[in-house]
Amino acid sequence: MNKKVKVLIVDDSAVVRKILSTGLSKDCEIEVVGTAADPFIARDKIIDLKPDVITLDVEMPRMDGISFLQRLMTYYPLPVIMVSSLTQAGCETTLRALEVGALDFVTKPSLDVSHKLDEIVTELAGKIKESVSVKVKKKEYYKNTDSKNTGIKYTQTNYALINSTHKIIAIGASTGGTEALKEVLMQMPPNAPGILIVQHMPQLFTKSFADRLNSVCSIRVKEAADGDSIIPGMALIAPGNYHMELRRNGARYFVTINQEPPVRRHRPSVEVLFESVAKYAGSNAVGVIMTGMGDDGARGLLKMKESGAKTIAQDEESCVVFGMPKEAIKVGAVDKVVSLNKITQTILSLNNFTGG
Repeated sequence: MNKKVKVLIVDDSAVVRKILSTGLSKDCEIEVVGTAADPFIARDKIIDLKPDVITLDVEMPRMDGISFLQRLMTYYPLPVIMVSSLTQAGCETTLRALEVGALDFVTKPSLDVSHKLDEIVTELAGKIKESVSVKVKKKEYYKNTDSKNTGIKYTQTNYALINSTHKIIAIGASTGGTEALKEVLMQMPPNAPGILIVQHMPQLFTKSFADRLNSVCSIRVKEAADGDSIIPGMALIAPGNYHMELRRNGARYFVTINQEPPVRRHRPSVEVLFESVAKYAGSNAVGVIMTGMGDDGARGLLKMKESGAKTIAQDEESCVVFGMPKEAIKVGAVDKVVSLNKITQTILSLNNFTGG
């Protein structure tokens, strides 16, 4: 990196501003150009300081973080990393922020767990440096909220084409994945094949995320529990801080969850899921790798392809970050590269599900 990434920290807590400012300033690739205690101060500093990236508190005085984020994405779009409290309310607000246009989030450092502060700041620094190259699209996620297609109209004939208890869809995503997954799952018909999802998220957030998806989809969406069966019309999301793996007992598919060490720096890891699907489902599966930073899932998707599964990658144009799909394409793991709005129909049209 030729120049430092300019960061503005927006948080109503003076202590948190100090912790983040001091911690991030230790990174030789980051320059903290300023801090702000609320969105009104932040607005003026954005104009004066022209930061490359903003870190934004979820709950803010005078104007809530979501309202500020909406205005930012409308008039001055730039990469935003949310700094969220690990509470139920914090989870809900953070997920809403991702819908509005925030790129990613980290959990706010707890002042009584000082040994984790360095770890959290390091995570935030990494996301800041990775996000600076992302071209944030103006009002991309919420300007079409009212007109967005909420699902494909399926006839009984369409249902018959995909009705099978022995098919598995495995999906991996990271940065930008929360909104991308919503678009894919909202288009799934009620008896779509069983779906397994790894979305990089910490604990608590995956439960809130699953509940939000469940409220808008025709299929049922839930956070996976150890031993859950995989059935048509249901999507299971790997719980935060747990790997999720596919298993099979006779004709029954089910999942196990565990806390084995992180893989590709992640737990849950897409790699772990895809490798288990390659082993236990083989040609009965379709693997999909979507928007995200890094290379998690690329080699696992290759194993799926080698086992006979069909494989799909989201294209660069529709990705928030093209890292994970790009790596999968690079290693030869991908059969089809398609835009986000065509992923669902591509999954359902593959030979695995049509019998063709």
